[in-house]
This record gives sequence, structure tokens and C-alpha cells, in this order.
Amino acid sequence: QVQLVESGGGLVQAGNSLRLSCAASGRTFSSYNIGWFRQAPEKEREFVSGISRNGGRYYADSTKGRFTISRDNGKNSVALQMNNLKPEDTAVYYCAANTALMSRGVTDYDYWGQGTQVTVSS
Repeated sequence: QVQLVESGGGLVQAGNSLRLSCAASGRTFSSYNIGWFRQAPEKEREFVSGISRNGGRYYADSTKGRFTISRDNGKNSVALQMNNLKPEDTAVYYCAANTALMSRGVTDYDYWGQGTQVTVSS
């Protein structure tokens, strides 16, 4: 099992940046695929970005070119650098983990953090 804790959320103006972190417990972190998802009020949870255990990076069309995902297996952590933020990026951001295939699907992840709020003002 793995436990995930997100941090780094906050309130920023449009055009600015935030860096989210996902810290994981457990000795087998390197064997997990990690996904970042977000959920805005009254909307479904959606895929934002993911990084496979082999280091492959994946992005939603809405975040490609603005967000960068990275992982540090030595520190059991994954970071999501978010640049040029837009009001439509406002949501609770969650990191999630699985040991199967890298996926954009919410239901394909076994472990979830508690989420961190990102609010982008216009």
C-alpha cells in the first residue's frame, strides 16, 4: 500500500504559477504510476497529468505546454509545476497511484490523496 499527501495549493492570479507536490509513503514508490486529477465544483474528476513508473509523461490537452510533471523516487515524491494558470484551472487537485498500467481513468487508480485546493483569480 501507499499513502499520498498533496501540498502546494493556494490562491494565485491568472498567469502565475504554482508547484504541487505529492508525497508518498512506502518503500516501493518507484513501482507506482502516479496521476494528477482535479475536480471543480459540480464537475467530474478529470485527468490532468501522469507519470509512469518508467518515467513516461502524459498530459491532458488542456494542460499540455503549461504543466510539467516530474518524479523523484529517492524522495518518494511527484511534483506538478503549473505555469500560466487560468481561472478554469481552479479545482481541488488530487494525486493517485496504481501499479497496473498508466491510465487517464479515475477508476484505474487504487490510492488517492486528500486533495489540495488551487484557486486562480482573473
